[in-house]
Amino acid sequence: MTEMVYGSIPVQTGDPILPRWWRTIDKWTLSCVLALFAIGLLLGLAASPPLAERNDKEPFYYVIKQAQFGGLAMIVMFVTSMMTPKLVRRLATLGFIAAFVAVLALPFIGTDFGKGAVRWLSLGGLSVQPSEFLKPGFIVVAAWLMSASQEIGGPPGKLYSFILTAAIVLILALQPDFGQASLVLFGWCVIYFVAGAPMLLLVGVAGMTTLAGSFAYMNSEHFARRIDGFLNPEVDPRTQLGYATNAIREGGLFGVGVGEGQVKVSLPDAHTDFIIAVAAEEYGLVLVLLVVALYAAVVIRSLHRLSKERDPFIRLAGTGLACMFSVQAMINMGVAVRLLPAKGMTLPFVSYGGSSVIASGIVMGMLLAFTRSRPQGQIGDIFSRRGR
Repeated sequence: MTEMVYGSIPVQTGDPILPRWWRTIDKWTLSCVLALFAIGLLLGLAASPPLAERNDKEPFYYVIKQAQFGGLAMIVMFVTSMMTPKLVRRLATLGFIAAFVAVLALPFIGTDFGKGAVRWLSLGGLSVQPSEFLKPGFIVVAAWLMSASQEIGGPPGKLYSFILTAAIVLILALQPDFGQASLVLFGWCVIYFVAGAPMLLLVGVAGMTTLAGSFAYMNSEHFARRIDGFLNPEVDPRTQLGYATNAIREGGLFGVGVGEGQVKVSLPDAHTDFIIAVAAEEYGLVLVLLVVALYAAVVIRSLHRLSKERDPFIRLAGTGLACMFSVQAMINMGVAVRLLPAKGMTLPFVSYGGSSVIASGIVMGMLLAFTRSRPQGQIGDIFSRRGR
């Protein structure tokens, strides 16, 4: 019926999938993602050898593992980007259910690896962080519920999505994993805002979040310790933030030189949470600005293409994925420069970590699938025809 009213762009039904994919994909976004992954491998060559030496591994053991995980992530991204939005939605829903069950199982079979938060499932020689895979599935499911609520006679999808969000945030906060919980809540707020949420409701959610943060500060030693460290005007040079701050300061504009940085030796998480400090020390502000520009390009390009999409589900899901991807990067870099309290959050495609890089590949594969050029046209076509 939509095509009968608004018309459609002709498409060759016999067109092979690869040429059609290449013609419709956002090549600029794809190039930026590949550049971020390449930068991650470059920084891994600098940050991983000290960690490998401490753990009695081969010098480039972690670089090789990152390349293997990254290669799998690239395959997942390319395959997902070739799917139709309907297929992405179906698979994301199944993935969300599986990840949600895994998160529920963490208190019983999970492990904390000595980091004070039960976030991982140990599977033989591999460890999986289910919350990383929960986020993209949740965004798609929440967007599906909200878009369905806009249809005549549709379900109360906004209410259902709110209940689902509250349950996930509570479960993640109990791990405790306040970083992932905040990302899930932020993603839901973005989708709801785009779907037409009343501002009073969003203000109420912000107020409830503030109250929840105050409660967590008074009742969680893990949370309070990180907030106190952030608010303390004096940075202990022997802490992770102290090492990272000094590394960024030493790097200056062009860095101290490849392989000459010291933060990778001092910081146990230099290859993950504080990888941007390694970049700043060895390559300087120039590389940091390049990384920021690549993330910004991905988000701006995606939002620009989504603004022309007339399918409500695709607009909501794509916007949620793009914003969540960018905010995760912003939080990671904000922690390194002490603009935000420590969160234990990776830098997508750049930090080391199997769950993180594969989940990032899923996110970008979905986003690339949602931002492909479509035969049904763009939302601007509707207004141009109505103006005739």
